[in-house]
Amino acid sequence: MTAFESRAPLRENTMNANATSAPITLYGVPHSLYTARARSYFIKARLAYREVAPNDPHYQSEVIASAGCKLGLPTIECADGTVIRDGAQIINHFEEASGHTFSPTGPKQRFFSRLFDAIGAEGLLRPAMHYRWNFDAENLDFLTFHFEMLMPPGPKGAEMARGAADRMRGAMRAFGVNDATIPMVEAVYAEQLAAFNAHFAEHPYLLGGRPSIGDFGLIAPLFGHLGRDPKPLSIMLAEATRVHRWVERMGRHAAAAPEFAHMDNAYLPDDTIPPTLIDLLKAMAIDFVPETLAAAETINAWIASQDDLPSGAPCERMVGFCNFEVRGTEVSAIAQPYRFYLLKRAQDEREAMDAATLADIDKMLEEADASELMDAQLTRAIGFKDNLEIWL
Repeated sequence: MTAFESRAPLRENTMNANATSAPITLYGVPHSLYTARARSYFIKARLAYREVAPNDPHYQSEVIASAGCKLGLPTIECADGTVIRDGAQIINHFEEASGHTFSPTGPKQRFFSRLFDAIGAEGLLRPAMHYRWNFDAENLDFLTFHFEMLMPPGPKGAEMARGAADRMRGAMRAFGVNDATIPMVEAVYAEQLAAFNAHFAEHPYLLGGRPSIGDFGLIAPLFGHLGRDPKPLSIMLAEATRVHRWVERMGRHAAAAPEFAHMDNAYLPDDTIPPTLIDLLKAMAIDFVPETLAAAETINAWIASQDDLPSGAPCERMVGFCNFEVRGTEVSAIAQPYRFYLLKRAQDEREAMDAATLADIDKMLEEADASELMDAQLTRAIGFKDNLEIWL
């Protein structure tokens, strides 16, 4: 056992022992991007769980009805029958029960944890989809196996698997990946991967020796697609060894970080934000900022066009397309209100800061070319009710 692991073990979870001793059922699959977020949280929080595929009869007949009648991964069912859909809501539930085990107490670190949660869940979807679906020579057998294992055996199952894969290829195009944008997508991802690598060369997690909410947001694309599918995994192994080490750490109970044996299992002291994190934010802002601004404009125009959008109305994950430019390349991608639900959590952290802390944060955002994210807001807020996103 390394000093990193032995000096500061994970804090004991404060939830009721009966709740934590019985397994949580996590409905997800290994190749699901968003399942990786909840799975990693359960592993790091040492919560007993079992992972079950969504073709399970109980999930189909009982769980979906309690998940807003919406098939979505991840979904969990607790021992008491509680069903929670959506990775952010799953983590919220257990963070509140545990006293916010993976939420820093410092206002700057809390802000960046929330900001990178939004970036992780929404900001790497183009490279994730591109590197999964545009490299059949490397990925096709791997993906075929994973889709077929969810289908009934036999020719119909194989045909259904091909249909599911084709639908996902279509979704790739909806995220703005096409022949014209691929060179930009690959170039920007290379810069982002290098920035990740530089940060994880100095820190085991985003904010020091302990994972935060932001780490769980990032593991979704960086494991579910980019750190597991053969083509992007080969890139990560060849060009970003330290990012791959972080991916490995995020899937293990203990820190498993002999290269950081001198560090405690704690966030950086004095609410410190390392310079490498600002460099990483700058790399992510290249495409995250213009897309977010364009999406806000598109969604707000849609809201204004609605004659009647009552409080409690369902909020769909897609509201039209937004158009924006990344380094001279025109991109058209779906505008997703959910991005702004996550981003608002970071904006709310910023609004709660005292003047001196706010000045520090704003300076860091300016250095990272990310200041405009704080003004990217929807004219209607988004909430959750009965496992569905709703307009408030």
